Amino acid sequence: MSEFAMEPLVRNAWYIGAWSHELDEGPIARRIMGQDLVLFRSGDGSAAALEDRCCHRGVKLSLGKPVETGIQCGYHGMVFDGSGACVENPGEKLSPAHRVRAYAVAERQNFVWIWTGDPELADESRIIDFPYHDRTDEYNFHFGRYDIAANYMFMMDNLMDLTHLGYVHGTTIGGNPQEHDEAVMTTTRTEHGAHFNRAMPNSTPPPAFKKAAGFKGQIDRWMDFEYVAPATVLQWAGIHDAGTGGLDDPAKPGGLLLRVFHHATPADDSNFHYFFSTAVRGEPYDGKGNTGFHEDVLEAFEEDRLFIEAQQEAVGADPGRKLILREHDKAVAYSRQAIHRMQAAEMPAAAE
Repeated sequence: MSEFAMEPLVRNAWYIGAWSHELDEGPIARRIMGQDLVLFRSGDGSAAALEDRCCHRGVKLSLGKPVETGIQCGYHGMVFDGSGACVENPGEKLSPAHRVRAYAVAERQNFVWIWTGDPELADESRIIDFPYHDRTDEYNFHFGRYDIAANYMFMMDNLMDLTHLGYVHGTTIGGNPQEHDEAVMTTTRTEHGAHFNRAMPNSTPPPAFKKAAGFKGQIDRWMDFEYVAPATVLQWAGIHDAGTGGLDDPAKPGGLLLRVFHHATPADDSNFHYFFSTAVRGEPYDGKGNTGFHEDVLEAFEEDRLFIEAQQEAVGADPGRKLILREHDKAVAYSRQAIHRMQAAEMPAAAE
């Protein structure tokens, strides 16, 4: 079985525009879905996203500064609120013609979600719920973001076929390649994507797990991954000493229990913003296991970036050439089918 590698963008969906803490540092210029945007927090604390172009002389609003009522253009001082309307026009009267394009934004659980599609379809009930970011008594997350020069679905493929772990991440989160190839897999198609559970009994602990939890001998390792179209993967994983019941009771105390959130917001067809958060259950934010795991994850994701960007370069030279799917790619295939359903749903609207 084969398929084309690069996927067209799905516009009618919520994507992460920024982490909440990023807006606390000032306006952010960020290209999302082929559009140059400015994300900011007004003086009243509300998050907003506008086109990064003042309607007056076309200067980037990201060169300005947040003020109580919105964002002030750094060139002539006009202020635009979260709806895109000009609410201050120094020395002149306000005019309804003075406005910029605004985008629907929803802030929750440390995410700033943005909708760049049809504004009439921006239903906040479609936003992914990830309550673990708020459960600081159980999880204390570290947050990260990488810019990656590739089609966003290459990251989804990467996460939904973990047989690459032993080859790409041998010095961090990987482990023995053969043990990964022989993992016991249960894969299902879901309403919005794909889900798999992966068990590796009596396997070799990778360096990152030894560092985070001090494993000395063999481990029982399981991984639960769910792809939610178009651009999110939810990861829940556990590692215990081999033979101690971790595979029968994955959430049992002891060992190493992990939550990881992955999201790939397209900048355009060939670039994306990779947002991720990591936490070790029961660890304080600055705990050795929590910080050590996140440091290894940062290194591992750099390893992924190397391969994914090389993949984009090779595929971009001949984008019409199909890729082959292996038996291990069942979750990848289900994920691609989900994104194709979203693309098909947008086609009639685009034709109108």
